[in-house]
Amino acid sequence: MPELDISTKNCIVEQDGHVLIVTLNRPEAKNAFSPEMLLGMYKAWRLLDEDDDLYCAILTANGDTFCAGMDLKAGAEGQQRSTEEFMEIMGKVPNVHWQALLRDNRPHKPLILAVEGYALAGGTEILQGTDIRVAAENAIFGITEVARGLYPMSGSTIRLRRQIPYCLAAEMLLCAEHITAQQALDFGLINKVVPAGQTLAAAREYAQKICANAPLSVKAVTRSLREHQECMGEEDAMVASDELAGPVFASNDAKEGMKAFKEKREAKFTGS
Repeated sequence: MPELDISTKNCIVEQDGHVLIVTLNRPEAKNAFSPEMLLGMYKAWRLLDEDDDLYCAILTANGDTFCAGMDLKAGAEGQQRSTEEFMEIMGKVPNVHWQALLRDNRPHKPLILAVEGYALAGGTEILQGTDIRVAAENAIFGITEVARGLYPMSGSTIRLRRQIPYCLAAEMLLCAEHITAQQALDFGLINKVVPAGQTLAAAREYAQKICANAPLSVKAVTRSLREHQECMGEEDAMVASDELAGPVFASNDAKEGMKAFKEKREAKFTGS
């Protein structure tokens, strides 16, 4: 599986067929965020949006911790240095770090998360920017910023209460306690719990199912999930949804899908 040239020391980006695989790669620091990690993620998400040959992405990590969020040790000691390339991009794209962390400008294609071990603070915040989430039995989640005198700036005070019941979101945000993978599943925060070491395989299964479907349809549905949230009135949301549906029904893939159904065969989608 080829590693792409947008990879950085702390973020490996690979392509496997129609799937982009993004791997956090700073295990010696529990995959706490670094400028090079953020740079790799930012480039990966923009590539996912721009490359029509990519249908979805998987976000995973090397080591026994998925992500510890902000590097508190480096932050407390003022040690973390931004790379020249990161600062150059930030000069042009001021919210590059929020794009990397899936707070702003999320790609219009499905994102699948594979979590092993701890996903704390920013590690649980980035989860909320993904669509399908797999966790190992040993996974631990938590939004712990208030315990450190900080604030969850990646969007948890907004998104979490829209993704799980309000009272559970409040408990996670205000108590700053850890929750297990089973609790996260019971809360509705994740899709599936699998044995340790099996999350990437389970994420690939989801990606395979997505890639078997018509890419224009998948992208349009993902855009609707992203853009037409509870704050929109139902009538306005329906109108906006119809605008996404029109080009899908006019596509060659729509014709192929219906023809394949009639002929009792698998459809051969081209993304056109």
